[in-house]
Amino acid sequence: MIQPTRVKSLNDKALRKGDFVLYWMQASPRAECNHALEYAVEKANELRLPPVAFFGLTPSFPEAYERHYAFLLEGLAETGRALEKRGIRFVVRCVSPESGVRILAERASLVVTDRGYLRIQRRWRDKAAAVLDCPLVQVETDAVVPVEEASPKEEYAAATIRPKIRKKLPDYLISLKERKPAKDSLSMEFEERANLDDIPSLLKRLRPDGAVKKTDCYTGGTAQAKMHLQRFLRDKLDHFHDLRNNPTLDYVSHLSPYLHFGQVSPLYVAQKVAETRSPGREAFLEELVVRRELSMNFVFYNGLYDAYEGLPAWARKTLEAHKSDARPAAYSLSDLESARTDDPYWNAAQLEMMLSGKMHGYMRMYWGKKIIEWSRTPEEAFRTALHLNNKYELDGRDPNGFTGVAWCFGKHDRPWQERAVFGNVRYMNDRGLRRKFDADQYVRMIDALKT
Repeated sequence: MIQPTRVKSLNDKALRKGDFVLYWMQASPRAECNHALEYAVEKANELRLPPVAFFGLTPSFPEAYERHYAFLLEGLAETGRALEKRGIRFVVRCVSPESGVRILAERASLVVTDRGYLRIQRRWRDKAAAVLDCPLVQVETDAVVPVEEASPKEEYAAATIRPKIRKKLPDYLISLKERKPAKDSLSMEFEERANLDDIPSLLKRLRPDGAVKKTDCYTGGTAQAKMHLQRFLRDKLDHFHDLRNNPTLDYVSHLSPYLHFGQVSPLYVAQKVAETRSPGREAFLEELVVRRELSMNFVFYNGLYDAYEGLPAWARKTLEAHKSDARPAAYSLSDLESARTDDPYWNAAQLEMMLSGKMHGYMRMYWGKKIIEWSRTPEEAFRTALHLNNKYELDGRDPNGFTGVAWCFGKHDRPWQERAVFGNVRYMNDRGLRRKFDADQYVRMIDALKT
């Protein structure tokens, strides 16, 4: 079932005679458990037209490097094969998405798109809505509970959004039926299609910044996401609630890169977890649904989500009050990026991110807090943390990434005991790490990644 609250018309154009219904598949490039895709197939069947899917492969997405493009392309290649099995032509073009959809829409009766929450994603859809001569309908599929349904405003913390999401959750935690196209589009020809069968050549054509190379630790695609999920359900979920914060033990799902790129549905994951009787079920659903969708709430309602000025007033005030405090150390961006500090645990966290494309969640908190302590100003610390997170993390540059950095500076948190540099913003130190787990073992584990 596709709830009407997931569906929104982005313009007021009337249906017209066309050759197909176009699904502009941008934020959710997957062929299963995708409300936007199923809506497009449903409308195509009603109009007795074939559905066609399009992805705009922009070579200039902000802060995207070779690592990010390679992961994306691996997923797109799999999605293309899966769509073909369903009788749906997949058109991928190396073009800015809003420009590519405008050209393809000249032959469409209707355009359906998924929903993105970042500024650039919303801008793409606004531009397309303004120039298309047919309807543009947005269908939200990367949130379990649609953002505006969960809350009409920016929420203060998890505690304020949690009851709102839990109240709505039963209405949305329901299975999505896969629809078969009445007419297939496989015989339709389109010019300038990117060749997903040759990813190395396509990367050369896109020419992304190669400063951050592809990682061998994670491979993109829905099948890989489901493999991680199956392993998590089988071996990890039962202990997730008490062992997830120990980076020397692998009790996390590793799904964040796949959720970031829309390669797996959060609804699908939530349903699989909710079906269990595991003691770790509620803790995982808290992170997947409440915390993840709190981050969507933040970037949707706060236009300064990627700026220091978007932090809570109390946090900026207390950080400003301690701006002139002596720092225990001062490191340049180059020192930090190269993991050249006197803190072996922080260095290990930075290296984990650089080498694998992902950092353990507990270490991310520590990592961000130390950047505050070692930077000349809180504004500089914010820019540094966001830059490094977006550059190296496969799951950076999304609502969770922006919110995770902002949390280190007080977002979605409360004032704590006042101290130097941090003021009332929460503080973390290496003694806390050592109390919780064998921090030296973590360093040894990351050292092993170098070989």
